[in-house]
Amino acid sequence: MNLASLPGIRFCETDTAKVEAALMADFERITGRTLYPGNPERLFLEAVAYLIAQQRYLIDFAGKMNLVSLSAGGYLDHLGALLNTTRLGDTAARTSLEISLTTPLTWDLAIPAGTRATAGAGELIWATTAEAQIPAGQTRVEVEAVCQQAGAKGNGLLPGQINRLVDRIGYVAGVTNTSLSLGGADTEGDARFRERVQLAPERLAVCGPREAYRWWALSVSQEISDVAVWSPAPGQVSVAPLMTDGRPPTVAILAAVNAAVNDKRVRPLTDVVRVVSPEVVEFDIVLTWFVLNSYAHLAGSITQRVESEARAFAAWQRARLGRSLRPSELVARIQAIDGVQRVEVDQPAYQALQPWQVATARQISLTYGGLSDE
Repeated sequence: MNLASLPGIRFCETDTAKVEAALMADFERITGRTLYPGNPERLFLEAVAYLIAQQRYLIDFAGKMNLVSLSAGGYLDHLGALLNTTRLGDTAARTSLEISLTTPLTWDLAIPAGTRATAGAGELIWATTAEAQIPAGQTRVEVEAVCQQAGAKGNGLLPGQINRLVDRIGYVAGVTNTSLSLGGADTEGDARFRERVQLAPERLAVCGPREAYRWWALSVSQEISDVAVWSPAPGQVSVAPLMTDGRPPTVAILAAVNAAVNDKRVRPLTDVVRVVSPEVVEFDIVLTWFVLNSYAHLAGSITQRVESEARAFAAWQRARLGRSLRPSELVARIQAIDGVQRVEVDQPAYQALQPWQVATARQISLTYGGLSDE
């Protein structure tokens, strides 16, 4: 069920003016007296109406916090506890460090577990997860390292950016990361956690429904933003996780999801479950846009907004699996910019996608077509 399609709900009237009007009407009906502005009883009832409205707001708020669609924060955590579903905590990013020597040694050099490195500024510290050795006659060894500060802030460091040792080790000349740092995530937000709470009852089924596999896959990491589940043949199930910002899953994520959905307590005995990467459907954005004559003096700022909306469209397309490639969405975004007279899109064309596919922009080519009349 799409929670956004549910109607709005209010458990009691919270409008102060309406509460006050009802209170005045009841008083006048019971006493037979008319309350005029400045009347002491009226002033007293206005103060009482304000307090009643505050209490009604709290009653309405408490009622909404008991609904999955409206609950938030700790209230949502308690709803999740009813279904044995807890919020995923923050996780630390990981990368590979290459530790090197200037010249080879005649003996094995041990690199202790926990050896730390940083990226110059020193804000983020990385520590090796296991002991490593540089064998005699060789000058380098590669070892996995984990960021000591949990959260998404450890993601995105390019190879070579982590290049300073914090712990001095004899004979070691330098350190550098050989892979992009990935895997860090902040504590699961309300929107994603709400989706898992809604899916939680599905995991109790014993016949392997689609939503149950989605719940188990989403529970692996808060970096997983979407999951496609389908059956390519009888007795076979395919599961494709999509990472935040449309990134393909790493080998580690695929392995973790595979372990989760193939657990003997999860997978029906007759299912053969495969965990795969989503199929990427690449497209180009090629368009020409025109500015109204009356907005000629704003052409520079309009250009920046057009570029921003094109990038936002590309991010929107890759954010969900199975989202059809819709040039009409791109036109609507750019056409909504004040001063844009029209948009002519050469690419992409509309394309329906399968649930396990994700549309990813390859290149963006935007051409300013000049000024045009209304």
